[in-house]
Amino acid sequence: MKPDNSSRRGGIARWSIHHPVAVIMLTLAAVILGLFSLDSLKISLLPHIIYPSIGVRINDPGVPAGIMEDQITRQLEEQLAITEDAIHIRSATREGRSAVDLDFAYGKDIDIALRDASTRLDRAKRFLPDTIEPPVIYKRDPSQLPAAEYAISSTTLDPVSLRDWVDYSLSKWLINVPGVAAAEVAGGLRREIQVIADQERLFAHGLDIFDIEETLKAENRDVASGRLRGSSTEIPVLTLGRLHKAAEIERLPLNP
Repeated sequence: MKPDNSSRRGGIARWSIHHPVAVIMLTLAAVILGLFSLDSLKISLLPHIIYPSIGVRINDPGVPAGIMEDQITRQLEEQLAITEDAIHIRSATREGRSAVDLDFAYGKDIDIALRDASTRLDRAKRFLPDTIEPPVIYKRDPSQLPAAEYAISSTTLDPVSLRDWVDYSLSKWLINVPGVAAAEVAGGLRREIQVIADQERLFAHGLDIFDIEETLKAENRDVASGRLRGSSTEIPVLTLGRLHKAAEIERLPLNP
């Protein structure tokens, strides 16, 4: 004689039909717990996520992209590519800027990776030009991505004046907006004065292009000249020496 298993058929569905009160109580408990959890659930537009990636940025304003790639980007790639546990390296080069990113496997301690990459970057500095700005190395963070981007145009300002207005007026206003951490400006045109040297005249006077460079560095700057003290006031004195016109540069004396 076989045992009767009909009472075991149906499983949870059969049990729920025969115990409606218990099902209702469990459902209410789940709903109440969900509402309580929803009230304490943290929501963030850009949640804190640790990417196993490190970025290196080097600026050398005015240097063409081809020279940046040959003298800076390739040197960085050669040194950073042997960083421990790095699985992928990518780079991008444009005029005056070199960017190299290192990717690591998930689970890699990003602080250790940053330390190793910093060591490689220090070694790479020996092969980089002296004119570069201090290299920047950082852990990638989605909170550093721009939350909003704006394109600015004008029918009354020329491109150079528009860039100056964005640099010195609009960006300063945006920084003071509550919740804004930083404002970066890119694009547009900046005023530039090109100095074209007469190589034959320089050679005749025992000079070279580096003498012009050193003269411009020495003369094109404002210098603090002390303070004027009164009975109840003190005024800092600044000697203005920055060059603003091409004619001012033409009048600079060159000494061998």
